Amino acid sequence: MRGAGALLALLALLPVRAPAGTARRSGRSRSVSQVCVEKSLIFRSNTPYPTDIIAVPGGHDLFCVQLNDSKLNYFQQPQDIKESDFMKFLEKYGRHSFIAPSQVQPSFSAFYRAGDPILIYFDSSSVLSTLRQPVKMGASGLCVDGNPAGFLDSKSTSCTRIFANLSKSCMTDPALDAASYYRDFTVLKVPVSGTIVQSMKVNVTAVAPPGAPHMRDNTCTNVVSEVIYEIEYSGTSGIQSVSVQFKVSNISGNLGSSLQQHFTLHFWTKTLSHMLPRSGNPGYITGAPLLIANSGAMQHMSILRSESDGSCSQFLRHTVQFGRNMRTGCNLSLSPLLEESNCSYIQQKLYKAFQGMNRAEDLAITGSAHSTQTEEWTTILVQNCSVQAANCTSCCVVPVTLEIQILWTKVGLLSNPQAQILGARYFYQCQPLKFLSAHTVPVTTVVTFTDMTDWPEPPRGQPQRHWKLPFDIFFPFKVALNLESSYRVDLAGYFLFILIMSSILCF
Repeated sequence: MRGAGALLALLALLPVRAPAGTARRSGRSRSVSQVCVEKSLIFRSNTPYPTDIIAVPGGHDLFCVQLNDSKLNYFQQPQDIKESDFMKFLEKYGRHSFIAPSQVQPSFSAFYRAGDPILIYFDSSSVLSTLRQPVKMGASGLCVDGNPAGFLDSKSTSCTRIFANLSKSCMTDPALDAASYYRDFTVLKVPVSGTIVQSMKVNVTAVAPPGAPHMRDNTCTNVVSEVIYEIEYSGTSGIQSVSVQFKVSNISGNLGSSLQQHFTLHFWTKTLSHMLPRSGNPGYITGAPLLIANSGAMQHMSILRSESDGSCSQFLRHTVQFGRNMRTGCNLSLSPLLEESNCSYIQQKLYKAFQGMNRAEDLAITGSAHSTQTEEWTTILVQNCSVQAANCTSCCVVPVTLEIQILWTKVGLLSNPQAQILGARYFYQCQPLKFLSAHTVPVTTVVTFTDMTDWPEPPRGQPQRHWKLPFDIFFPFKVALNLESSYRVDLAGYFLFILIMSSILCF
């Protein structure tokens, strides 16, 4: 039953007990005409007219609908305005109250504050809305799509969707289609309460977007199971860029199927140079993070980090520390539709995963380098893959290992040497990858520090005394005894020689 007319027609056909089907209630200043039936006969009401429940002693309560009686209206007969009276009435009633009040526009601040909803704009319909991050509700954990995403609120949520008819929901439910998370709308850099110009809009870039969901053999394929937003912001200048990544899965069955979805928002910014702590003054300190720069913005050098399941983390990375060799490994997920991607796209995706969001161009020579002093930075040499896949038409040569080679030395006084970097190189090792058989690629990152210090000869000083002592503690006594015995032998010899010479001279 829809509309008041249908409800009134039904009331006219239903048998009505006493009191009569039409009741009139009188008050101080007005009377109300109503059409009533037993309350038990009406279980739902969608009439726009006022309704009422009348209690009947000893009987069933009545459900009553007030009639649209023109006699109950309070409009007075309008006066006839003559030309001579027009200015008099205009002065008395000519106020803004005769003009329909304009719709109150929401007031926004000049920039986003932490926790503020992120505004999005639909160009096709000129509708202003907010970016949503579904959350679970209640013990069942079902998805609630009305939760707005908060600015600078990096968090992950998960919820469950249940489908009564999977074959229908697969093609019509926007929550399952990746396109609904980035197409047809833009993100506003800062809150705007007036006219929205093009310079205030930020397009949402999809990284390896999957195709639309479709049914295949009672299975819904390309269903979005995880959505990851990466939002770059810059202080009060607002949002600078937005990218989104997807993970898809397949759902089998038709009746009572369910899907667990995950939603992640990650905010990041290009940290200013003065906000980074020193890694030494001036030389690097062992264990301090390496300083890198990209277009003048300083960051810490980082490498891939694995999750608990062995997959490469989307956001978390290991910080490279000076003087400490490192080695990490993880499995990098590729697009589930590799056959639709070309080789160069996969190569660039792997290169970007190795480098991270902040690609390193220069490396600080010392731990206290300033971003504006070019002589305090050295360019990082990069050696990409150059080999081609041999004897394989469906292969793509992709980087699987990144070796970061860093040469450093100690300079300055021997009493207080300072460590500084001589040069660095990104050396990629590659191997062929088959398009149709690989969905994940095991990747490895190695960091090695090589000490190139050339130590000078020690300075010349006073000559050192080299003492030579015997190992036998009785040596002095032996020497004395040997001297005494040799003296006695010599004395006997001399006496014998004198006797012989005396005898010769006597004869």
